[in-house]
Amino acid sequence: MAAPVPQCTAMVGVMQHQIDDLQARFAHQELAIEALTETVTRQDRLIRELRDQVVQLKQLISELKPSPLGSDAEKEPPPPHY
Repeated sequence: MAAPVPQCTAMVGVMQHQIDDLQARFAHQELAIEALTETVTRQDRLIRELRDQVVQLKQLISELKPSPLGSDAEKEPPPPHY
C-alpha cells in the first residue's frame, strides 16, 4: 500500500478540526436553547399569575365602587360644585 499523500493528510486534519469545532458549537447552542426555554417557561408562568391577579383586582375594584360610566351614571347626583 502506498503512503498517504501529505496534502490529503493535512486536509483530513483540517476537516477533522472543523468537524470538532462544529460539534462543540452545537453542544453550546443546545445548552443555550435549554436555558432560554426554561426562562421563557418561567416568564410565561409569571405572566399567567399576574393576569390572574389583575382580573382579581378588577373584580375587587368593581365591587368597591360602581362605575360612573355604567347605566347608573344618569341616576347619580351632580358633583357638589354645580
